[in-house]
Amino acid sequence: MHPAAEDSPLGKSSDYIATYTPSLLFPIPRAPKWAELGLSAESLPYQGVDFWNCFELSWLLPSGKPVVAMGEFAIPADSPNIIESKSFKLYLNSLNQTVFADNAELLAVLVKDLSAAAGKPVGVRLRSLAEVTAEGVVAAPGTCIDELDVTISNYAQPMPELLRCDPARVVEECLHSHLLKSNCPVTGQPDWGTLVVEYRGAAVDQASLLAYLVSFRQHADFHEQCVERIFLDLQRLLQPEQLTVYARYVRRGGLDINPYRSSTAITPDNRRLVRQ
Repeated sequence: MHPAAEDSPLGKSSDYIATYTPSLLFPIPRAPKWAELGLSAESLPYQGVDFWNCFELSWLLPSGKPVVAMGEFAIPADSPNIIESKSFKLYLNSLNQTVFADNAELLAVLVKDLSAAAGKPVGVRLRSLAEVTAEGVVAAPGTCIDELDVTISNYAQPMPELLRCDPARVVEECLHSHLLKSNCPVTGQPDWGTLVVEYRGAAVDQASLLAYLVSFRQHADFHEQCVERIFLDLQRLLQPEQLTVYARYVRRGGLDINPYRSSTAITPDNRRLVRQ
């Protein structure tokens, strides 16, 4: 478990405060997990973003009438901190009985508070339900590897030694699996996700990739670190010209978290998958 998470509200009984309280946000430094993976802020081999989508965002107009919307928050992958998820939810709930003159005022408050917690500017969009409804859901891109006939017996921790590739065959492909599961390092609750790998390099053995992803099944870590670990393991194996790894996680507590990591600049697609 991340040491800082022990002091967070995660896994503890909490009062739900319904008026604006920015102090509820609980930052957790990324540096210890980076160090565990052999990384530092100065040596990150990827760029990217963590998209958080909030489905329980509400506040009051000056008339006292409530508003509901969906919030999209883009936290840079190289920000000094992640924001602990329960504290994020408690903070957003603290807006429920708070009056804002208009969307612009609320937007400015969200940008200020979340950027302070993350340690780097956070992008924020307020989205109407009509806009999100019209956008609909999308299918995961590329080829699904979940129907491969594989025998699996390792679930306790990530096993990169399961991964294999053919260095003589260079391909450009996109693969995905809906079988990614890990556990919250504090509460032990399951985190379900769809994992997407886009790369150009030595051809990965797809059955070995599936077995490797399933080896995360009982692993305890945050969403962001799971994706970073997968990125690094594939990068070491494939030595790719280009690599993008991202996960679309099922929402919990009104929030879903979607980390994107890439060796090159990308424009992430933040549209929902069917389980989101």
